[in-house]
Amino acid sequence: MQRRHFLASAAGALLPTGAQSRKPLNVVFFLTDDHGAWALNYTGCREMHTPNLNRLAESGARFTNAFAATPVCSPSRATYMTGRLPSRHGIQDFINCRPAHSEVNDCTGPQARHYLDGQPTLSGTLAAAGYKAGLAGKWHMGGDNVMQAGFSYWATIPGGGGTYRNPAFVKNGKTVNTEGMKTDRVGDFALEFLDQTAGQPFFLYMPFFAPHNPYDFQAEEYRKLYKDSKFSCFPRLPDHRWLRRTVDGRPAAPVKDHNNEASMLAYSALVSAVDHNVGRVVQHLEKLGVLDNTLIVFTADQGHNCGHHGVWGKGNGTVPFNVFEESIRVPMIWNHRGAIKRGQVFPQFVSSYDFMPSLLDYAGLKAPADPYRAGRSYANLLRHKRYEERAELYFEYSYMRAVRTKRWKYIRRAGDWPSELFDLEKDPGEERSILDTSEGREVAAQLGKKLDAFFAARGAPPIEDWRTTTKQVLTTYSR
Repeated sequence: MQRRHFLASAAGALLPTGAQSRKPLNVVFFLTDDHGAWALNYTGCREMHTPNLNRLAESGARFTNAFAATPVCSPSRATYMTGRLPSRHGIQDFINCRPAHSEVNDCTGPQARHYLDGQPTLSGTLAAAGYKAGLAGKWHMGGDNVMQAGFSYWATIPGGGGTYRNPAFVKNGKTVNTEGMKTDRVGDFALEFLDQTAGQPFFLYMPFFAPHNPYDFQAEEYRKLYKDSKFSCFPRLPDHRWLRRTVDGRPAAPVKDHNNEASMLAYSALVSAVDHNVGRVVQHLEKLGVLDNTLIVFTADQGHNCGHHGVWGKGNGTVPFNVFEESIRVPMIWNHRGAIKRGQVFPQFVSSYDFMPSLLDYAGLKAPADPYRAGRSYANLLRHKRYEERAELYFEYSYMRAVRTKRWKYIRRAGDWPSELFDLEKDPGEERSILDTSEGREVAAQLGKKLDAFFAARGAPPIEDWRTTTKQVLTTYSR
């Protein structure tokens, strides 16, 4: 079958409800960084200014139990792209661009590892089906300055962070100096890519750097939105007993943000900057006349505690690492005008490892066969067709694996790190582990069997051998 005929038939197969076009479905994938599901206006934080995301949620579908499988950026992003967990895609912590006592810089340079090479990816699959794939934003999965994974447009900043003021991007292999706020420049590159698609089906991957720190600069137009804010969505709690410290016992950098209203303002302004640039893209899709034939998905690479549990940070905000609800629960919107019914709310469990097969399925394409993929498609939920809801979700981060049911969360840590069990019905704040009770030991034994079986079925070694699953130079607190 010729490619154009294949694409036409694939697009026709997807049309869930009310879609009229038989063209291949365009895709825009927004991904924020360090963005908890709590930190949006439509999810209940009324002081958060996110009108564009509110409109996307109101006119589309939102998932209230969407989770990231890993509570830190690089491995989580790789799971979105591959459907694999860290023990199979090989990124067990954030990519450290300047690791101590190592000459390897995994962000740039000839020695940088391209961790997704050889793995089936979302972008690569779409590119192989005839899509023009563009990246505008944060890559942070190795070899950041080199176009890869099926993309033909590439605008990023090597590394996972850096200043928000006047940043230098690498666009298609060349350094481009910019002025203004980084989040707005990500939006500029996204619009430039869309203008180059010229009728070709496209995949725009727009992974924001915001609201990840540093909180060094936010444009005044976003800061002024919070002039009179009380920041009531940010808990003021004492430091958690495991709050991350440096190897010599001093407070780590995020500690200064905890209970600090300047950081609350910065985080909020960064969220609003994301919202503004989401709105710019949606308006541009309308201007180009392609909005009705474009699937828009918005989510985050992981959550973030902004005072929750006495922590400012995500999974590595404590040592040992955590899987607090605020670290793993993410916002999730699917919007396809005229096809996805307005105002739907789905409470079913979905994970970042489900995302790749779900998006491809919705777009009428089949995910490549992969025995290591952890996820499965939930696209039938959006089509109002039969869907078997799962009872558990699984998580992995370096020396920690976990399983969550509607009631229980069992966390197993390797070595001498403590394991935990939380009863989420009686203790939704995850304040007291009951692992050392008779009931707790019984529940943990049952969930432990499920945990072992799930990871073994996907080719992962026992948790004690987690270091064998990556070639990374790991951070000093990934002992």
